[in-house]
Amino acid sequence: MAHLAGTFSGSEPGLDGTGPVRINKGYVYLLSAIAALGGILFGFDLVIISGTVGFFQAHFGLNELETGWAVGCINLGAAIGAIMGGLLCERLGRKKLLMICAILFAVTGGGTGWAENFPMFIGFRMLSGVAVGAAALVCPIYLAEISPAPMRGTTVSFYQLSIVVGILLAYLSNYLLLDIEDNWRWMFSSQSIPALLFYFSLFMASESPRWLIRTGREFEAHIVLERVGGLDYALAEQEQIEQSFANKPDSKVSELFNKDVWHIVFIGIMIAIFSQIVGQNSIFSYAPELFKKAGMAQNSAFLQSVIIGVTNFVFTFIAIGTIDKAGRKKLLQYGSFLLFADAIALSAAFYLQWSGGWILIFVLAFIGVYSATLGPVTWVVLSEIFPNRIRGNAMAVATLALWIANFFTTALFPIMNQYFGIPVTFLIHGAICLVYFFFIRTSIPETKGRSLEEIEKLLQKS
Repeated sequence: MAHLAGTFSGSEPGLDGTGPVRINKGYVYLLSAIAALGGILFGFDLVIISGTVGFFQAHFGLNELETGWAVGCINLGAAIGAIMGGLLCERLGRKKLLMICAILFAVTGGGTGWAENFPMFIGFRMLSGVAVGAAALVCPIYLAEISPAPMRGTTVSFYQLSIVVGILLAYLSNYLLLDIEDNWRWMFSSQSIPALLFYFSLFMASESPRWLIRTGREFEAHIVLERVGGLDYALAEQEQIEQSFANKPDSKVSELFNKDVWHIVFIGIMIAIFSQIVGQNSIFSYAPELFKKAGMAQNSAFLQSVIIGVTNFVFTFIAIGTIDKAGRKKLLQYGSFLLFADAIALSAAFYLQWSGGWILIFVLAFIGVYSATLGPVTWVVLSEIFPNRIRGNAMAVATLALWIANFFTTALFPIMNQYFGIPVTFLIHGAICLVYFFFIRTSIPETKGRSLEEIEKLLQKS
């Protein structure tokens, strides 16, 4: 991280109006890197199962419905994790919840891998999902709350980058462990290594200054803010944050339905749902199976899954480099329309039985577009749009919707494939992408370059 150290001079006046904001980039990136380790485990845990499906299916003697349940049940666990995470995020703080997630990741990796029977396998897989759901909620919140406005899009995008690193590591781990005895057990167990690294790294992280202020620990919050941007920045930022909580009671879930914030919560829910139903789950969770249906050998299919992970990783840097320049809304619009076109192309390729090379090209294009647009931008927008006082609960509702959508798209893919075929399945995904394109044009505001408190005022006025 040494090459990232230094200061960032904002192009706009400081929050107190006295001059440019100067940010300690090294400190911000250190906190971002630590929190982003949760994203690595998120991506690793979700995708590691893609290489194990055929092996644990044969081991436990599962039918198609049971296989879909085995792959998709983690998303129900994640939905539970989102609900619990919303409560614990506000009561315990962001940092403590991240530490709990790290412990769960470490325990459930080995538990899933060495499960003695199918019910035990499902139990550990769902518990692992609890960790995924809680981490998916708290990591973006933490990153948004510790980042200054000019850097927030980039730092929260690091979370998506860490997810794709986790996906890449999962594909690579599956490929390297493919030929050993009890390979699927070791594939799951390998998750415990990055989980332990995440846990011990969190001892170096600071708590979110916005949560500290909310709980009356202003002095500790001031120390964190001063380390981020100096004394003037800390005083001005702290005043803005305190005003956002002034004369407002602690948030309850029922407050999410108040007329001044419900439209914001609804936008967040729709962004979360669309991000999961456009088709990427069908590719990430069943990549080897898709390639085998295209006529590729098993070893080749696993190797090309690694190529998917590399593509995912590389294209995420496009989002990191452009999100604070082009803006969130523009990237979402471009991404949804290009995914619509690519899903139609994939449908045609499977229907016309084109060669495996064409399938690979369209799959990589789909992953590339998603990784450069919807993947990272979704988490950035969700971390930004909710007001300070309801952020934990609102994020919990949005991520709950996200995981329910994820569960249905993942679990239903084998069934849709069996009854409708892959061409129709991707045709449906294409239609969903087009609907999302029009929703973005009409309903999602631009948030780049604004503080969280400024975004709160903008959206509540709308």
